[in-house]
Amino acid sequence: MFRPKLFTLLKTYNRSTLTADVVAGITVGIIALPLAMAFAIASGLPPERGLFTAIVAGFLISLLGGSRVQIGGPTGAFVVLVAGIVGQYGYSGLVACMLMAGVLLILFGLFRLGGLIRFIPFPVTTGFTTGIAVVIFSTQIKDLLGLQMATVPSEFIPKWAAIFQALETISPSAAALGIGSVVLISASRRWCPRAPSMLIAMLATTAAAALLHLDVETIGSRFGELPRMLPAPGLPDLGISDFKNLVAPAFTVALLAAIESLLSATVADGMIGGKHRPNTELIAQGIANLGSAVFGGIPATGAIARTATNVKSGARSPLAGIIHAITLALVLLLFAPLAKLVPLAALAGILVVVAWNMSERHHFASILSGPRSDRLVLVLTFLLTVLVDLTVAVEVGIVLSALLFIRRMAEIANVSVITDAVSGDVDSAEDPSAFTLREVPEGVEVYEIEGPFFFGMADTFWNVLGNRHHSRSVLVLRIRSVPAIDATGLHTLRKLRSQCEKQGTQLVFSGVNKQPREVFIRSGFLEEVGPENFCPSIDAALERAKKLTRSEVCPTENLSIS
Repeated sequence: MFRPKLFTLLKTYNRSTLTADVVAGITVGIIALPLAMAFAIASGLPPERGLFTAIVAGFLISLLGGSRVQIGGPTGAFVVLVAGIVGQYGYSGLVACMLMAGVLLILFGLFRLGGLIRFIPFPVTTGFTTGIAVVIFSTQIKDLLGLQMATVPSEFIPKWAAIFQALETISPSAAALGIGSVVLISASRRWCPRAPSMLIAMLATTAAAALLHLDVETIGSRFGELPRMLPAPGLPDLGISDFKNLVAPAFTVALLAAIESLLSATVADGMIGGKHRPNTELIAQGIANLGSAVFGGIPATGAIARTATNVKSGARSPLAGIIHAITLALVLLLFAPLAKLVPLAALAGILVVVAWNMSERHHFASILSGPRSDRLVLVLTFLLTVLVDLTVAVEVGIVLSALLFIRRMAEIANVSVITDAVSGDVDSAEDPSAFTLREVPEGVEVYEIEGPFFFGMADTFWNVLGNRHHSRSVLVLRIRSVPAIDATGLHTLRKLRSQCEKQGTQLVFSGVNKQPREVFIRSGFLEEVGPENFCPSIDAALERAKKLTRSEVCPTENLSIS
């Protein structure tokens, strides 16, 4: 259940692997520097909290995780959620949220839920990811253009209304640095794809602002100097009310961290031909978020872009992620005083590029051309993320997807009478499994159920059987096409058996699959009906029905389904 990849790979570790991991770790550490600060600032917090997260959480995720090359730290996916929590509850509320989310992630792993996270519907993840990208972009316009705004509304539409009203206060210097950073990143990625484009843009714009003495807002002017070391471990004062109010956001943080980290690990698997351990990864993510909370950080998860860069840089083991965290710690120790010179417009430009990269625009367009139900889930999740709240968007998206899935399954499930087909009155030569030449005894009715027998099709079941008004001595249920049955399906069959018993109708089953049979045995339903009335094939079921009709004494009455 908990087997960190690092300890497995150390058994075959050698010098060449160490060299590759050191090079990759340093490369990713340099790339992570501007992102860590930018994500913290975009979340409404000082830049050092992003660095603390990348160092502490990044170290723990690599040390204890279930992926060979996963890089952990703050990501764009959390910006909207963290900003909302901080705005409403302050940083102490965020810490309470992180503590609960960390415990939830550990429980996800201990209860082996790593495989289930993959079943979050794709329209939901695409909807909230695109929504997050739009919100991130909207939050960066002020710093990107150097707008003079005393306050920026948190709601999306009022925010853009305020931005348009403030366009006349645009700072040409800040706009040049912000847009210039976007251009530098794009050019660097095109002409020098292996270079740390975001770091290059940050250093170039910082140098330009300092040498030209541009009047632009910097990290130092807004936040002061960065600390040169990690803070002492500790927690702010937390009230019980914090935990009560933050249960829903904490669950969203945990779910988002699980989705992002396992998606990132899966992408890495495809790049290196490996296989991650999902439950170990979830436990590591939980421990990392607890550690980040203790050391003054923000929520962390697996970072897809940094993980991909780690692989492309030659990483072989989790040691590369540990080196990445150590590199950031050394940068914090040696170069923290210089960070005060970084223009906020440059970091805003970096986040604009991040928002563009995570927008999922191609997937969004693809889903819009797909089934109507998927379009509904996608658009609703997107709009709720942008206009309301990420927590609400995720909850509504998942619930709506589940309801639509239930409806689809209920639509494909079917209950039909096949007595005529079995008797040979219907031409079913196209079905090799049909029994057109079999003789159905008088007073026997045969029904076939197709698809999973669950709560979504119980009403269909009653409607079909309730429409049969003539008498029968034996009712045969052919369930060869029922792969699974749930508690509602079992209850429905028990209700049917009870009514059959009252009306003198014998119930016989044909072709019971493994899962339904196990349910029948464990629940005692097999004994209630009688093991002899569960037949392996329709031939055996009809033979059983023939014997029962011969021994019948009293005629049956109509079966009324209520």
